[in-house]
Amino acid sequence: MNAEHPTPSSVPPAGHPGKLPSDARRALLFYNALFPLVLLALLPGFLLRMLRRGKYRHKFGQRFGIYSSRVRQRLAGKQPVWIHAVSVGEVLVALKLANQLKELDPALRVVLSTTTSTGFALARGQGCEWIETIYNPLDFPPVVRRAFDAIQPRQLVLVEAEVWPNLVAQAKRRGLPVTLVNARLSPRSERRFRRARWLTGPIFRMLDTICAQEPEDTARWVSLGVDAARIRHTGSIKFDQTDTAASRADEFRAIVEKLGVRGDAPVLLAGSTFPGEEKIVAEIFCELREEFRDLFLILVPRHVERTPEVIAELRPLDLNIALRTELGDAHGAEADCLIVDTTGELRDWYPIASIVFIGKSLTGEGGQNPVEAVVAGKPVLFGPHMENFAAVVRHLLAHGAATQVAGAAELKTQIERLMRDPLLRKQAAACAHKAVAMHQGATGRSARIVAHFSA
Repeated sequence: MNAEHPTPSSVPPAGHPGKLPSDARRALLFYNALFPLVLLALLPGFLLRMLRRGKYRHKFGQRFGIYSSRVRQRLAGKQPVWIHAVSVGEVLVALKLANQLKELDPALRVVLSTTTSTGFALARGQGCEWIETIYNPLDFPPVVRRAFDAIQPRQLVLVEAEVWPNLVAQAKRRGLPVTLVNARLSPRSERRFRRARWLTGPIFRMLDTICAQEPEDTARWVSLGVDAARIRHTGSIKFDQTDTAASRADEFRAIVEKLGVRGDAPVLLAGSTFPGEEKIVAEIFCELREEFRDLFLILVPRHVERTPEVIAELRPLDLNIALRTELGDAHGAEADCLIVDTTGELRDWYPIASIVFIGKSLTGEGGQNPVEAVVAGKPVLFGPHMENFAAVVRHLLAHGAATQVAGAAELKTQIERLMRDPLLRKQAAACAHKAVAMHQGATGRSARIVAHFSA
C-alpha cells in the first residue's frame, strides 16, 4: 500500500464497545485525579481572561455539557460526525475536512466543537445548516458523558493535537471510531510525551487512525507506543488548496486602495502578532519608508482586544493608523498603517501582501502557523521561536519557501533585501508553490479515511 494514498481497505477496523485496556484505565485514573488540581490552579487565569475578553462567557454552559433545548432539538436523531478543533487554524482545517466529507455523503451532519470564542465565531460564520457549532466540553468524565448523550455521534474526529483523554475514552467505551487528522507532533511534544509514556501511550493507542502530515512523523508516533499500522501519511490539510471558501482578497485590496494606497504599492503584513512585535515591525516600516515611499503596513494582532494597547505603543511613531472595524464600505482618510481588529480574516489579507512576517516568533515562543501565507504565494519571514511548527518550518526552509531570522535587526535586513529585489519575491513565490504542491489532495485522503468508518 502506498502511504501517500491510503485506501479505505487499508485502514484498521475500529474497536468494539466495552472495557478499556487496563493500561488505559490506569492512565485515566491518574489523569482524572490530577485534573481537578490542575483546573483549580488554572482557574484564576481563566477567569481573568473571561473578564478581559468577555467572549469566554458566551454559551458558557456548553463547556460543562449543558445545551439549550434548541441545540438538543437540532442534534436529536442526527448521529453526526463530531469534529473537534481548538481555535481558528484548526477550525479552518475542520471546515475543509467537513466540506470534503459532505461531498462524499450529501446526507452528512457534523458537530464542530471548538475551545475558543474566535474559533466558534469563525465556524458559526460559515452559515452551514448541516454543521452545528458548539464549545468543547471540559475534559472531565461526567461532563464528557453529558456531551456524548446530547450529541449521539457516530464517530469522533480530532484535529492536529486535540487528544483529550476522557473525550477519547468515552468514544471508545461507546464503540465509536476515533481518528486524529492533520496530526501534529513536534520534537518538543514528542520528548514531553515520551517522559510520561506510561500516561500518554495508552491514550494514543486508543486512536483508530492517525493521519500524519509528514512521513517522518510516523517514527515519532511509534516511539510513543502507537502501532505503525494505524498511522497514515496523508499530507497537511492546511497546505491543501481546496478553495472551500470564496476569497475576499479583491474586497480587501479595494479597502486598502480607499486608504490612498496604489494598486501596485508594496505591502508589508505582520500576521498573528504578539506583544512587542507590532512595535518592532512598525519601526522597521518607518525606517524603510525613507527609501520606499509607497510602502504600506498591515498589522493583524493575534488577539483583537489588544488593539488599544497596540495603538498606544505605536503613537510615538506618528503613523496615520486606520482600523479595519471603522472602514466598512465607506471611504476612509489616507493612512500609513491598517490594524485589522477583526477575527477570521487573516487568510484573505495575505494575498494583497508583498512580504509577510509571522508573529509570536520574535517576542513570543512557539510561533504561529505560516502555512496560509505560503499558500498565498508570498515571501514569508519569521523569527527564531517557531517550536510549535517545527516540521512545517523544516519543510518550508528546505524548499526555500520561507526565511527564518535571528532577531529584529536581521528581520529588517531581509525585508529590505526583498523590497529591493522583485525577482527574489517571485522566486520565493515559486518555491512556496512547490512546497504546497507536495500536499495537494491531503483533505481528500483524510476524508476518505474518516468516511470509511461511517460506512
